[in-house]
Parts: sequence; structure tokens; C-alpha cells
Amino acid sequence: MTEAIKLLDVVALTEDVSKEKLRRGEVGTVVEILRPDVFGDGQTYAMATLRNDQLMVLHYKTARAAG
Repeated sequence: MTEAIKLLDVVALTEDVSKEKLRRGEVGTVVEILRPDVFGDGQTYAMATLRNDQLMVLHYKTARAAG
């Protein structure tokens, strides 16, 4: 299950978005939540509307592994 994505989360693309000329792994910030599973991800290089499964939340500190 994918972690819930919130406004201002730092995220990375999980796949290429060729229409926007974005590549898997690029990092951005969620600047708008359009629907529960659709987000606006904006940087100076792009403003894209992306699905939940196209993003992963990045963490700055170590999280405990489930187990």
C-alpha cells in the first residue's frame, strides 16, 4: 500500500512522464491536491498533474522498517 501523500510533501517520480518531459526519480513538492489520489507537483521546471501511483514520498530521516 502506498503512503498517504500530503500537501507540501517532497516526492519523487516512480515512472517517466514523457508528456511533461519528466523522468523517473526526479524530485518535486506537492503544491495542490486535486482529488484524493491526484496531485499537482510543481517546480520551476514543470507543473504536472500526477496520480498517487506515480509518486513516492521522500523521508529525511530513517524510518523503522515494518516487520
